[in-house]
Amino acid sequence: MNKCDTDGMTAGGQAHRGGRGILNRRTAWERFQVDRRTPADDLVGVADYLWILTWDLRGREPHRQRVLTHPVVNMTFTTGGRARVVGVVRDVFTETIEGQGRVVGVCFRPGGFRPFLDGPVSAITDRFTPVERIFGPEARTVADAIIAEPVTDRAVALLEDFLRSRLPETPDPMAAEVIAIVERIAAEPALLRVDELAGGLGIGTRRLQRIFAEYVGVGPKWVIRRYRMQEAAERAGKGAGVDWAALSIELGYADQAHFTRDFSRAIGTSPAQYARDC
Repeated sequence: MNKCDTDGMTAGGQAHRGGRGILNRRTAWERFQVDRRTPADDLVGVADYLWILTWDLRGREPHRQRVLTHPVVNMTFTTGGRARVVGVVRDVFTETIEGQGRVVGVCFRPGGFRPFLDGPVSAITDRFTPVERIFGPEARTVADAIIAEPVTDRAVALLEDFLRSRLPETPDPMAAEVIAIVERIAAEPALLRVDELAGGLGIGTRRLQRIFAEYVGVGPKWVIRRYRMQEAAERAGKGAGVDWAALSIELGYADQAHFTRDFSRAIGTSPAQYARDC
């Protein structure tokens, strides 16, 4: 299994709770299973959830999965020995799975990975970095143990212990602020402009952009557009019958043509065609 074995099939890489972001979901659930778990109390400030993706396609054709990614960092431990940190992936992610395998991963909150990183999160955007390059050679030993552990609950416990050992003694207050800002973007579908967001927060646009580069890894404009496309894909994925003009207005677009262009650019096909495909 290549890039994001599921780095992109759950979180984010990267579909969030309920599978939002996994395109053509009905077919997807016939090919693999995802189990999401709430992290331990001392990790909820940085980790959104832990996830386990499993598949068994022995005797079946390989499966290609497309994912509309989220503004999050994932860390994944995959059957076959691969362990890596996956920065925010800005394009639609396509992955092929085959045979049998498992991924144990953690989806960090937007901004939640910054305390673990010696530098801005934008430095790892669109990058797939072996865990030892970020956490040191001892991380490779932990990774091998997680991958080799046949009992999933124990593998998850090893991952949580590793994160716990790397938590900074003093929480970063800005990380919590960034999480709240991103949650606001996700919760307000009509919000489409960065200056409107910055004004509501009482800060300048350039400062907001610097904060997002440092903590999220991508700019606020990308995050806003991506959440709007997540909502649009979710609606379209339910099939035909969507009022595209009304949805365009609901998502803050001035006209349907602008919305259609953004959707087609993000998903690779028009909203109506995607709805038919689903």
